[in-house]
Amino acid sequence: MFVKKIGIDLGTTNTLVFVPKKGIIINEPSVVSISILDNKIIAIGNEAKAMIGRAPESIIVSRPLKDGVIADYRVTEAMLRYFIKKAVGKIGMVKPEVLISVPAGITSTERRAVIEASMAAGAKASYLVKEPVLAAIGAKVAINSASGNMILNIGGGTVEVAIISLGGIVNASSARVGGNKIDAAIVDYIKKKHGLAIGDRTAELIKIAIGSAVKQSNEEKINVRGRDLTTGYPKTVEIGSNEITEAMQDQLREIIQTIKNVLQDTPPELCSDIIDKGIIISGGGALLKNIDTLVTKVTGVSCRIADDPLLCVAKGTGVVLDNLEVYKKNIMTKR
Repeated sequence: MFVKKIGIDLGTTNTLVFVPKKGIIINEPSVVSISILDNKIIAIGNEAKAMIGRAPESIIVSRPLKDGVIADYRVTEAMLRYFIKKAVGKIGMVKPEVLISVPAGITSTERRAVIEASMAAGAKASYLVKEPVLAAIGAKVAINSASGNMILNIGGGTVEVAIISLGGIVNASSARVGGNKIDAAIVDYIKKKHGLAIGDRTAELIKIAIGSAVKQSNEEKINVRGRDLTTGYPKTVEIGSNEITEAMQDQLREIIQTIKNVLQDTPPELCSDIIDKGIIISGGGALLKNIDTLVTKVTGVSCRIADDPLLCVAKGTGVVLDNLEVYKKNIMTKR
């Protein structure tokens, strides 16, 4: 059976592919490794991520998406081709229609780059839908009702906040801050405070293990291995969860400011709906411990983490693919 439609959550950190009637069939890192000698792509996805921080000088391991948009067109096209081919099998006579998630703050140039890359990768038609809308649909929010819903989607490259009512975005704001910048902040903090050099992958593991958006009275500890910047030898240091909270402060402030920007420009009737319903948090950043506690404490609005927050956008693409007519006002571009 030919796969005629696929939904792609094209993320800075991970790419997820949804196929109707099958669900999410691919969930791999948005990472590509390239040989410098012959400029050829060696690995994509899980295989490429395993090379981060371990590759020789002859191999570049890169993330072709930065802050939710294409930073390297050729590599993104190759990555999309790989994922589309993996989802549909050999691309022959029947090319699939592809629906791709994009940040709410995307420019027309960035939008065109996504369309052209997906068409060059083997799509018959390319539809783009803004990430907050897909996240809300995937979180089972009735976006077509005459009532306001607020979604906070924290991805690897961007944080998106949107008020959705009557099937469309009433007000939205996005900031190019997310999981990757939080990881980089942890790397910097440990370098300055402990004189220890660690990689982004180690920082991500620390964030997942003990990271918290608010300081805790019962602090968790973890042993972190890295290179001592003074001696150059391997070294292990003990780090507490409150140190990681301190390391993330600037990024957390930016996320809160983005929420404030949206709430300040929201009509009073919709504000009242949001106080009743609360804020829904989706994306990988929703898995950061106590992020809902922090948002509630600062805004005074209750929060809930969506079911399977990592999968909300990909699930949303599936719902839109099944009901293209219903959601046509949210489909930005078709080709």
